[in-house]
Amino acid sequence: MSLDERFNKAAEDVKKLKSTPTDAELLEIYALFKQGSVGDVNTDRPGMLDFKGKAKWDAWNGKKGMSQEEAKEAYIKKVEELVAKYGMN
Repeated sequence: MSLDERFNKAAEDVKKLKSTPTDAELLEIYALFKQGSVGDVNTDRPGMLDFKGKAKWDAWNGKKGMSQEEAKEAYIKKVEELVAKYGMN
């Protein structure tokens, strides 16, 4: 399987977890997914009252400079860890 195929499969697998990951785990997979699919953050930071949006933006911005290939590999690895931890439906 190519890197993109593995990345897309991991994106599907994460939706099938038996339990919801912690907020920190969710932010990590969000940031790695965005970095792997889009690259460096390309939007302005959300406003002061958008706490969830700011947390997601900050997590993604924390991956700045990581190549898309690196981010995809890290995303795949993280999803594998979550599948091992939570199991899949």
